[in-house]
Amino acid sequence: MGTTDKDPVVVVVELGGGNDYLNTVIPYTDPNYYDNRKALRVEEDEVLKLDSKLGLNPNMGPMKDLYEADDLAIIHGVGYENASRSHFRSMDIWHTCEPVSVADDGWIGRTEREIDPKGENPVGIVSVGYGLPRALVADGVPVASVSDLSSFGLYTDSQHQEQRDSTLDLFREMYSPAIGSGPVGEVMSYLGQTGRDALKSADILKEAIPQYKSSVEYGSDNLGQSLRTVANIHSADLGARFFYTTHGGFDTHASQMPMHSNLWTQVSRAVADFWNDMEEQGASDNIVMLLFSEFGRRVKENGQGTDHGSGGVAFAVGPRVKGGMYSEYPETKAEALADGDLAPTLDFRGVYATLLEDWMGLDSGPLVNGRFEQPGFITKG
Repeated sequence: MGTTDKDPVVVVVELGGGNDYLNTVIPYTDPNYYDNRKALRVEEDEVLKLDSKLGLNPNMGPMKDLYEADDLAIIHGVGYENASRSHFRSMDIWHTCEPVSVADDGWIGRTEREIDPKGENPVGIVSVGYGLPRALVADGVPVASVSDLSSFGLYTDSQHQEQRDSTLDLFREMYSPAIGSGPVGEVMSYLGQTGRDALKSADILKEAIPQYKSSVEYGSDNLGQSLRTVANIHSADLGARFFYTTHGGFDTHASQMPMHSNLWTQVSRAVADFWNDMEEQGASDNIVMLLFSEFGRRVKENGQGTDHGSGGVAFAVGPRVKGGMYSEYPETKAEALADGDLAPTLDFRGVYATLLEDWMGLDSGPLVNGRFEQPGFITKG
């Protein structure tokens, strides 16, 4: 585990929809890129160059600053064999680390259960946003789900019984799809415990609200506000080990250039604001951020956008990250493509394994369902 006197914390940002790898980390000297992207291309003079071959999208200036500060790891070619181009199935695979069969529990839920087998910490996992990502679900593991922290704690006193009941109904709706079908008694028991855990977590998390003060002005977009909530809770040091949030809109079949540019403007600003906030709070030394998407896009454009692909890119961020590039950028020549897609060069479970072993000090094998090559992006110092 990285050297720190605080427990290690992971923030996961899911880029929902399938981020276009080729227009995120751009092979600006590669003729195959320009041949396949007649309309959807970033010209060489616009690329934020990282080295003699690769550069970032021009809207990722704050991310480039993090890279130059050695606080950003770019992990190339992330995916898995026989990739699914279904949003739901591919995301399910990323969430459960099970690419062949359908699993009930998620990698973060399994990890939290390993750390806290009795489920005694109701805020060990905090989901920021609506819904419950399957990555967080495991039997006996409480999850605090927060959409608006400013009102979250208001539902915990006797004067707000109606809101409390409404909150429990919302949790039932969220958890039911995640836990699937089963004996009615078991499902209802699980949901009942979920509701009780939700109210416990509300009592704890409301303590974070008055403690948080920051000069950082986050963007008004969903990710900016979500990461502000993460900063609020993390800086209060309430025992949260995992934070999870999603920023959607990356399914760019059409109107890709303006959409993708705007998305990376939002993501880059939100990530930079978060780390500036963490520095201001003195709370950056025990936290690592991971950004991923369920797949990349196809190499050849469709004229207006790009369709679902396979190999993608992930990012790890923070002062405890060993900045640089990891794994290999997939080959773009036609004969090297996987049915028109960039072929993955690194199994995504190796990324998780690096976080679990090098950062959290855990045996990753049972948690990610196997042993995989690990990009060593965590610094020991």
